[in-house]
Order: sequence, then structure tokens, then C-alpha cells
Amino acid sequence: MATGWAGDGAVQDQIDATVKDGVSRAKSRLPTGPSAASCDDCGEAIPEARRLAMPGVRLCVACQAEVDKQATAFSGYNRRGSKDSQLR
Repeated sequence: MATGWAGDGAVQDQIDATVKDGVSRAKSRLPTGPSAASCDDCGEAIPEARRLAMPGVRLCVACQAEVDKQATAFSGYNRRGSKDSQLR
């Protein structure tokens, strides 16, 4: 139950907004357009099954895993400064 000036559903509304923002951010990073036949980084052939499963894919699995690993090292998301923690 929220107290003060916030309504009863304020905490859940903030949680829902945070999740919605995260989903939108993830969707915006998905590749679009035609898939590449070979990896843009290493030049290896990208299997047809991967190209069909991920339209717009530009990297092979190994190179994509390295890109994903580097991206998680700096996510840029400050949990302490999130909307959810400010309501507590």
C-alpha cells in the first residue's frame, strides 16, 4: 500500500513502466532487414538456420556472443537510481 501523495497502485505502476521501458529498449536493439550470408566481423559463413531464426542477423554466433559479453559488462542501468527504488 502506497502512502503519502502516491496512489495505492503507484508502486506497481512504476514497476510496470520500468518493465515496459526495458522491453522497448530490447526490441529496439533487435536486427532488422535482410540477413548477411557471412559474418561482418570474422567473415565466417552464417548458417541458414540462424539467418531464418534471426532476420537481419549480421554476426556469427561466436562474434555475437563476444558482442553480448561486452555489452553486459557495461549495461548502463543504475538500479539504485531507478524509479522503483525512489518510491521506497
